[in-house]
Amino acid sequence: MCDRIASGEVWNAARRVVPNATRRVVPNAVKIAHNNMMVYQITKYTRDRARELGVVVKHSTNPSKKIDVFKNGEKIASVGAMGYNDYPTFMRLKGKEYADERRRLYKQRHSKDRGVVGSNGYYADKLLW
Repeated sequence: MCDRIASGEVWNAARRVVPNATRRVVPNAVKIAHNNMMVYQITKYTRDRARELGVVVKHSTNPSKKIDVFKNGEKIASVGAMGYNDYPTFMRLKGKEYADERRRLYKQRHSKDRGVVGSNGYYADKLLW
């Protein structure tokens, strides 16, 4: 987890300065990797949902996304914007009641794109929410 300090330097959990890192406080699910890119920790929830859908999830090669979705070895989607939490993260950080409310609001906000089977919105909804 990174912390912002008064001088504007960003520190990692070991209290070392992280060069060129984000200056925002990031949730525990996001870690600073060795090359200063943030890496989302894919949860068991997401891996289980992927198995049900017949897809494989891996860390995204797009630094602004959390996961890449693969089917038959071919990348079909990149989903989950970095900097935003998802259902499993809210469950861990704030509890089920809060996570359920965030899920309801997400589904309401994305009602148009999450129903299109095979779209990025569909996979984001099924894998992260």
